[in-house]
Amino acid sequence: MKKIIITGALGQIGSELTIKLRELYGNNFVVATDIRKSSLEVEQSGPFEILDVMDGRRMYELAKKYQVDVIIHLASLLSATAEENPLSAWQLNMGGLLNALETARELQIQFFTPSSIGAFGPNTPKRKAPQDTIQRPTTMYGINKVAGELLSDYYFYKYGVDTRGLRFPGLISYLIPPGGGTTDYAVEMYEQAVKKGKYTCYIAKGTYLDMMYMPDAIQAIMDLMEADPSKLKHRNSFNVSAMSIEPEDIAKEIRRYIPNFDLKYEVDYTRQRIAESWPDSIDSLAAREEWGFQTKYDLAKMTREMLRKFEGAV
Repeated sequence: MKKIIITGALGQIGSELTIKLRELYGNNFVVATDIRKSSLEVEQSGPFEILDVMDGRRMYELAKKYQVDVIIHLASLLSATAEENPLSAWQLNMGGLLNALETARELQIQFFTPSSIGAFGPNTPKRKAPQDTIQRPTTMYGINKVAGELLSDYYFYKYGVDTRGLRFPGLISYLIPPGGGTTDYAVEMYEQAVKKGKYTCYIAKGTYLDMMYMPDAIQAIMDLMEADPSKLKHRNSFNVSAMSIEPEDIAKEIRRYIPNFDLKYEVDYTRQRIAESWPDSIDSLAAREEWGFQTKYDLAKMTREMLRKFEGAV
């Protein structure tokens, strides 16, 4: 039976991943940590500890206390927030990652951290960006992610740490409010469609970005962590995606259920520049071939579920 510790467990990914892993392994076998408390099920359904990921010693002590086999390191500042506070982003994103990697090295346990489509840059091929391609991001968040991919590879080759990672697209979920990502507009659009019947989008019409519904992202993490290591040629930062869409695509699906939904645009040029520096779509072939990556949700199925979830919250 695996024992797992998760940093950033109250965030967008962590809040759903923690619950899913507790269902799979048992509540007491998944330790959630974050820098703050909340009233979420994450804190109530199993072990929860306050942890600032900049405190490497406490991270190590918690991992040792609970005798964990796996660290899932999720704590970070996201793309738009990182651009507003680049120094803080570097310190948190890289400092926290190094502390987590060092804990994994000292205890010789399995390690996962997500990368992002943000690790690509304007020189990356715009369509079907391959697994192995040029990565010259123009944002602090992207720089952090590229450095994180390389560090994870280094800890595998240098120290034998079983490091693994996924290069996520924009993730769409209903449980946790958007937290400063460039692709957060998609979540906001669904919520505002239900609450107000209209939305003003900060990303320009025609801007294609890769997206994935959170249940598919959670399943991808679990599948990769259970994959046969001998079959992982890339190991860290596999491209994964479910759909390449622009705001009008989402609006069209929403209008199947809310016919008068009104979509307008008021472009936030900071986030627009970030979006334009990323590929329109990425190629997930390596993930499919090496560990069987697949998705269940397309845009239509995701839209039905997102609207139903937000309707239940209104």
